[in-house]
Amino acid sequence: MLWDFSLATSLKALVRTWPFVLARMLVYGLVAMAYVLATGTGATVGWGLGALGEPGFRLAATVIGGAAGFGIVSLFLFLAREWFLYVLKAGHIAMLVAVLDGVPLPSGLAQLPTAARVVRARFIEANVLFVVDRMVMGVIRVVSGIVDVASTVVPVPGLARLVRAVLKVALGFVDEVILAYNIRIGSTNPFQTAQDALVLYAQNAGWILKNAIWLVLMVWSMTFLAFLVFLVPAAIALHLFPGPVANLGFVLAMVFALCLKAALLEPFAVASLIQVYFRAIEGQTPRADWRAHLDEVSSRFRGLGAAARSFAASPTDRPAAPARSDAA
Repeated sequence: MLWDFSLATSLKALVRTWPFVLARMLVYGLVAMAYVLATGTGATVGWGLGALGEPGFRLAATVIGGAAGFGIVSLFLFLAREWFLYVLKAGHIAMLVAVLDGVPLPSGLAQLPTAARVVRARFIEANVLFVVDRMVMGVIRVVSGIVDVASTVVPVPGLARLVRAVLKVALGFVDEVILAYNIRIGSTNPFQTAQDALVLYAQNAGWILKNAIWLVLMVWSMTFLAFLVFLVPAAIALHLFPGPVANLGFVLAMVFALCLKAALLEPFAVASLIQVYFRAIEGQTPRADWRAHLDEVSSRFRGLGAAARSFAASPTDRPAAPARSDAA
C-alpha cells in the first residue's frame, strides 16, 4: 500500500460522527452563503453608486463593491477563528478519537455537548487551545525541517522541492493529530501533553509525513473536482453577464469548493492521519534525546515547557477531566 491508513475506517468515523459533519456543513455552508450575499450586496451597491459616473466608472465601482463585501466576510471569519477552532474542530476531533479507539458514542446530537465537555476539560477555555495550537504548529515546522522527509521519499531534487511544497500544506493535518493525542490522553496540562505528543511525532515523523502527503494530494484533487462542478453556474453567469463582473462567479466557485473541503474532506484526512499516528506511537514513550534536541532548536518547544510549568503552578479552578470511557 502507498499509505498506512484505512479509507473505509475514516469514512465510517465520519458517518459515526455525523452530527459534527452536519454542523460543519451547516457552518461552512453559511460561510459560503455569506460570501455570496456580501459579494452580491457590495456589487449591487457599487453598481448603484456607479450610476453617478461614466460607464467605465460604474463597472469599476461594481467590482470594487463586490470585493469589499468579500473582504468584510473574510475579516469576520478571521476574528472568529478561535471559536471555530474550539467549538467545531476540537469537538469533532474528540469524537473521532473516541470512534477510532472503539469507545461508544452518545446517540445523535448528544455528541455535541459531550464533545464540548471533553474539550473544556482538556483546555479550559478557547484561548488556551489557541495558544497551544500556535505553539504546536511552530514546532511541527521545525521537525519537518530536521527530518527532511521530502528528500527521503523522493530523492530527485526537482521532485523533492515539489514534495516540500505539498508538505507545507500537510503540516496542518499533523497539527490536528497532536490535538487528538492531547484529547486522547486526558491530561489536565495541555502544554505538557503537547510537548510529549511532539516528541512522539518527531520519533516517527518520516512515516507520518509520508501519509500526510498522500492525504493532501487526495484532498486537493477532490477539491479541484468540486471547483470544476461549481464552475458550471459561474460559466452560465459569464454567458449571461459578460465582462469583469462575471469573474466574481469564479471566485465564489472557489469559495464553495473550499467550504466543501473544510466541511467534509479535511475531517476525513484528519481521521486517516490519526490512525497512522496512534499506530506509529503505540508502545513508545517520548525519548529524552529527541526532547533535548527539540528544546535546543525550537523556541516554541521551550515555550510549551515554560507554559506547562506555569499552567501547573497556576491556582485556576479547573474541571476534572472525564475518564476515557466518558469521553463519548
